Amino acid sequence: MAYPIYSHIIGGQAFEITINDWAEQASGSVLVRVGDTTVLVTAVMSPSPREGGDFFPLTVEYEEKYYATGKILGSRFIKRETRPTEEAVLAARAIDRSIRPRFDMRQRHEVQIVASILSIDEKNDPDVAALLGASLALSLSDIPWQGPIAGVRVARKDGALILNPSFEERSAGDMDVMVSGTKDRVNMIEAGASEITEADFGAALDAGFAAIKDLIAFQDGIITKHGRTKRTVPLLTLAEPLSAILKKEFHAAIETAVYQKDKQAMHASVSEVKAAWHSRAKEAHPELYQKNAADFYFDAAIDEIVHERIIGAGERPDGRKPEDIRALSAQVAVLPRVHGSGLFMRGSTHVLSTLTLGSPGDEQIIEGMEIRTKRHFLHHYNFPPFSVGEVKPMRGPGRREIGHGALAGKALAPLLPLRESFPYTIRIVSEVLSSNGSSSMASVTAATLALMDGGVPIKKAVTGAAMGLMLNSAGDYRVLTDIQGPEDHHGDMDFKVAGTRDGITGVQMDVKIKGVTAEMIMKTLVQAREARMKILDVMASVIAEPRPELSPWAPRIETLKINPEKIGALIGPGGKVINEIIAKTGAQIDIEDDGTVFITSVTAEGMASALELVKQVTRELKAGDLVEGKVTRLLDFGAFVEVGPRQDGLIHISELAPWHVDRVTDILNIGDTTKAIVKNVDEQGRINLSLKDVPGRYSEEEIERGRNERASGGGDFPRPHRRPQGGTRHGRSRF
Repeated sequence: MAYPIYSHIIGGQAFEITINDWAEQASGSVLVRVGDTTVLVTAVMSPSPREGGDFFPLTVEYEEKYYATGKILGSRFIKRETRPTEEAVLAARAIDRSIRPRFDMRQRHEVQIVASILSIDEKNDPDVAALLGASLALSLSDIPWQGPIAGVRVARKDGALILNPSFEERSAGDMDVMVSGTKDRVNMIEAGASEITEADFGAALDAGFAAIKDLIAFQDGIITKHGRTKRTVPLLTLAEPLSAILKKEFHAAIETAVYQKDKQAMHASVSEVKAAWHSRAKEAHPELYQKNAADFYFDAAIDEIVHERIIGAGERPDGRKPEDIRALSAQVAVLPRVHGSGLFMRGSTHVLSTLTLGSPGDEQIIEGMEIRTKRHFLHHYNFPPFSVGEVKPMRGPGRREIGHGALAGKALAPLLPLRESFPYTIRIVSEVLSSNGSSSMASVTAATLALMDGGVPIKKAVTGAAMGLMLNSAGDYRVLTDIQGPEDHHGDMDFKVAGTRDGITGVQMDVKIKGVTAEMIMKTLVQAREARMKILDVMASVIAEPRPELSPWAPRIETLKINPEKIGALIGPGGKVINEIIAKTGAQIDIEDDGTVFITSVTAEGMASALELVKQVTRELKAGDLVEGKVTRLLDFGAFVEVGPRQDGLIHISELAPWHVDRVTDILNIGDTTKAIVKNVDEQGRINLSLKDVPGRYSEEEIERGRNERASGGGDFPRPHRRPQGGTRHGRSRF
C-alpha cells in the first residue's frame, strides 16, 4: 500500500514524514525518518477525563528498542528492554517540556505520547525526530492542542554553527543546543557549552529558531491535508457565583497569605485560606462546587495576584527586588572521611554535595541504544521528600531527579581536568536537604565547592541561578533573579543558567505560557550573568581554588606505560597474574589497550608494592640488568630463579661462580633469594642469568680459593637438548 510521504531538508538533512496506518487505533501517528534513523510516534487521548486529578495528565514515553541498533544488548540474563535509560528519560522530558505549554491546563483527559525508536543510524539523533513526530501526531489527531511546534539541535564546531549535527559533530564542538518553539516563540531550551558568551548563545538560538519556523511551515502543509477535526472536551470551569465569591471574599486574604518571607508560614497561611475557600464554596453553592475546579481557580487567583504585584510594582512575595538574590552561604569540609564536601545555602534552599574519587575501573559502562561508552564523571542528584516537608515513598530517582542531575553534570563537565592528567573516576552526589526553588543550580554550586575541597584541579568555579518571568496579557513583563516559592510555581518561565565568570556551560528553560521572545531570553541571560558573578564572589571567599592536595582518605593513582605486548603477561592466564598482585597488595589495577596501566591504592605500602610487581612482570629485561629473585627449581645444568611473577630466568651451572662447579647445590638451593645479572634474552623470550658477574657476589679471596681448588676444572657445559623431568615453564618446553 502506498502511503503519503513528505520530505523537507533542514541543515542539509532530509526529514521524511510518512502518514500510515501502522498504529491505526491511536488518535494520531506518524513515521519520521532522518537518514536511517526511524521513529514511530503515536498520540492517544483517553475517552473520558481522569476523576480527581489536580493537574493536566500528560505523559511522554521514549521507547528505545535494542533491535534498532542491529544488536542484542542487555545483560547475560536479561535481553529485553526494561527501565528507560538516562538518555531516554532526558529525551522524554525534552518532548514533554516542548509540547505541554500548548495544551489547555484545564483539560483532564489523559494524553499519552509514545515515541518508539525503530531504527538508528548512529549519526542522526532520534530525539529531534521524535519531537517533530510528537507535534505532527498531535496536530493530525482529534486531540485538542494548540500546535504545531518544532525543535532542532544546533552545535558549534570550529566557530561554525551546525544545524542537526551528527553525534560526532556534537562531541567535537564547544556548544550543543536543543531548542523548540512555535513560529514566533521559544518554549524549551536544553544546552551544554564550554564557556560561551551570551551573544554566541543568542546566535545559536537565532539559527535554531529560523529552522523551527521552516519546520512549522512544513507541518502546516501536512496538517492542512490530513488533519482531523478536534474533539470538544470538558474543561475545568468555575461557575460565576463561585468566581465572584473567590474574588470578593478571598482575594485580599490570598494576597496577605502569599506575601510572606517565611516559606512555612506562607504555606500554612495559604492552606488555611484555601480550606476556608472550599468550605465557603460548598456552603454557598453546593450544587456548583467541584473540588478540582475550586483548587485550580484558587491557584489561578494566586497567579493573578503575583503577576499584578511583580509586573506593576516589582514587589516579590519575600520582599526582594526583581534582580535580588536571596541570602547566600557556603561552606567546605563539612564532613569527615569523604574525599570532599560542600554545603551551599540560598535562602531556604540547602544542598550538600559530596565527592568520591575512584579508580579508572570504577567508571560507569554505558550501553544504550544510542551510545556505548564509559563515563568517568558522575553527578547524582537526590531530592528526598523531607526537603519540602512532605511524607512520600522513596523508591529511587524519578525523571525530575535524573533531569536535574544531568543538567548539573552538564554544567560542570567542561571545567573538569582531562582524564590524561587526572585519571580518577569522579562521583558527585548532591543531596537537597531543603528546597525552596533553584535546587539544581544550588547543586552545581555545592558540587563545585566539593570538587575544590577535594583537590580536584577544576579549571574554574561554576555556579548558576534559576531565572523567572512574569508576563501579562498586555505584553508587559519582568525577569526575576533566583526564583522561589510562588514565583516558581506561579511564574511563567523557569530558566536555569549555569557557568563561570567567563561564560555559559549549561542552560535549561521551560515555560508555562505559550513561549518567550528572543528579547526576553537575552534579558534573562544578561541578568543571570550578574547573579552568577555575585554567587562566585561568595564561593571565592570560602575557597578560591582547588586544594593543592587530595584528601588523605582518597586513593592515589600512579600511571605507567608498558609495552602493549606485555599486557598478556601482566594479566596472565585467566587473569591469574593481575589477580595475584591485587590480592597481595590491595591495589586496583586497570589496563588500557595502548599499554597505559593505572594503579590505585589507598595506602602508600600497597602502591609501592603493586608498582614494583607490575614493573617486574612487564619490564623489558636487557643484558646487564641486575635482578633479584627466589630459586624455584634446580636441575643438573643450572638453577631457575623467579625474577618476577610467573617469570623465570636460568642461571647455567657455568654461570654460578667464577670457577668450576660440580653440583648446583654447592652454590644455590631451592628457596634461596639471590641477585643475578641478565646475560641475554633470546628470541623466544628466555632469560639467561649470571651469578658470577654480580658485583660483590664473591670476594677476591673466594675467587682465588675456588680457582686453586679447581685448577683443573672449569669450562662451559652445553645445555641438554632433551627436556628434563619437570623442566617446563608456562606450559611449554624451556628449550
